[in-house]
Amino acid sequence: MDGTLFQTDTILELSLDDAFGYLRSLGQWDTATPIEKYREIMGVPLPKVWKTLLPHHSNEIRERVDAYFLERLIAHINQGKGALYPHVQEIFSYLKDNHFSIFIASNGLSDYLKAIVSFYQLDRWVTETFSIEQIHSLNKGDLVNAILKKYGIQHAAVVGDRLSDINAAKDNGLMAIGCHFDFSQEEELAQADVVIHDLIELKTLLPELKREI
Repeated sequence: MDGTLFQTDTILELSLDDAFGYLRSLGQWDTATPIEKYREIMGVPLPKVWKTLLPHHSNEIRERVDAYFLERLIAHINQGKGALYPHVQEIFSYLKDNHFSIFIASNGLSDYLKAIVSFYQLDRWVTETFSIEQIHSLNKGDLVNAILKKYGIQHAAVVGDRLSDINAAKDNGLMAIGCHFDFSQEEELAQADVVIHDLIELKTLLPELKREI
């Protein structure tokens, strides 16, 4: 979802500022919001985010700021402050019309993902959306494996912008399609099977994959 379908940076800075403003109100933070540090770790599960951004804070504080951050993210989504990447709806419609099944596997939390899916009506095309919180290991490879097993899928591709997406594909013997988007990193994309710069490229890439299968 983040950095591949949804332009998270449209609400990220707003929500992170809100969260660290909340921390300041608690007397738990007295410097600038660490937006750049967050960008470096974008894509990891939120519990790991707060351990990185708040290494010296208690778990109680981390849990409180996590809940507040999620609340602000959802509020900004519902206020229309976010945005999908170009061609998301077009490529979803194309894939659905050409009998591809679409699943979202995300490190985002369920309520956050539901807010995006609902606001942009993505369930018109997406079969099901899965959150990392459904998997005890918090490993995206395990999450993708759970989707494959639930739906009896043998052939698929994982499309994403970060190493967790690429590894999730490789862990399950799938094609890894890297997205050269906002939060992507060159050294991570180098491990993908294919790299795209716009989701519309899937129009030619995936039918070719289907023919090979």
